[in-house]
Amino acid sequence: MAAFTVIDHTELGAAASSYDVTSIASSYDHLMLEVSARTDNASIWDDHWLTINGDSGANYSSTQLYAVSATVYSNRNAGATKIENLIVGGAPLAADTFCAMKLWIPNYANTTGYKQVSAQCAMENASAVDATWKLATTAGLWDSTAAINQITLTPKSGGNYIQYSTFTLYGVTGA
Repeated sequence: MAAFTVIDHTELGAAASSYDVTSIASSYDHLMLEVSARTDNASIWDDHWLTINGDSGANYSSTQLYAVSATVYSNRNAGATKIENLIVGGAPLAADTFCAMKLWIPNYANTTGYKQVSAQCAMENASAVDATWKLATTAGLWDSTAAINQITLTPKSGGNYIQYSTFTLYGVTGA
């Protein structure tokens, strides 16, 4: 049976431009990050950007499948400087609505293979109007054999995560 150990839990008491965890121990099998957040971006939705170990080189790629209406869409980014397309809502959402994301990084401490990232994101808005809600699945890859010891999420808009956004990072063993 898998054991989940909280490595970090952060609930924002004020707006913040990023979520950053450093000095992640290599003693777990996998990492899982659960997020409940929104940004102060003026658009209905924003994105999170994920960087690993402070690497800003063109060492990332991501593919996303998403729905904002009855149609399903996809996009792909390769040779990017971060893992993109991780959904979060912006300021126009209802005041008590935060977006959920679960991000999984298997085998994060290995030093022989590239690192995979899998994320599921949901932005509900109590609305049936197209493009005011979004569901997405994103697969990402960091082209490095280095063990992961830092992860950073930032809003794509350059804005801030708002107060009460929460981030919980787990170390997972036995899964």
